[in-house]
Amino acid sequence: MTLLSIVIPVFNEVATVERCVRRVLAAALPQGVQLEIVAVDDASTDGSAEVLSKLVAQWPGVSVVRHSKNSGKGAALRTGFAAARGDIVLVQDADLEYDPSDYLVLLAPLLDGRADVVFGSRFRGGTHRVHLFAHYMGNRFLTLVSNLCTGLNLTDMETCYKVMRRSVVERLELCANRFDVEPEITAKVARMGAKVYEVPVSYSGRDFDEGKKIRWFDGFSALWAIARFNFLSAAPKRLPRQQRQD
Repeated sequence: MTLLSIVIPVFNEVATVERCVRRVLAAALPQGVQLEIVAVDDASTDGSAEVLSKLVAQWPGVSVVRHSKNSGKGAALRTGFAAARGDIVLVQDADLEYDPSDYLVLLAPLLDGRADVVFGSRFRGGTHRVHLFAHYMGNRFLTLVSNLCTGLNLTDMETCYKVMRRSVVERLELCANRFDVEPEITAKVARMGAKVYEVPVSYSGRDFDEGKKIRWFDGFSALWAIARFNFLSAAPKRLPRQQRQD
């Protein structure tokens, strides 16, 4: 039996977090896969904490870890990864931009032994909402710069959907606190020698009026993170040869 840990960072998502968790719980999973949900409340002030408490009382597979102060997505992922018990760990945002119905395609390369890490790409043909051209171009530019540094050939480095074996998660030793955690994870999985696959996923992006939190200055932070975690920081421990799916 394989345990799948879904780590959900939550900050002021009272409008969507309950529907997100219920969709995760209802998602189809491959045979032999069990589910746990680890939600990390990053000091929400809008009632998200109360919603999460209700879900914990209703579903034994749901747990919540709370931050005393808002620290950012990267910090929430560190907390969630430390609490996760799964053989495979999947990152799920709470805002309903990403659809848990994609779990089957995300998990397949890991379960059949091809991959150590799977990225869910919004740009490989999945159904997506058509808007925010500037964000699209920013994502493509950051992915290009990241690929030049890592040697990977991704189409969507900034995707939320990153799915990893426990052996990979244990070697990440994340330190980024905000959205710069995305290039940090990408750089570190490349430097540890993980075998990375990419699959298409659907995407229903929000605009700022609907609660989108990433801003233009996060792009500059991402560029710095690409340089920092590829060239200026210590490399993570490499995966043992037998754990790489060659």
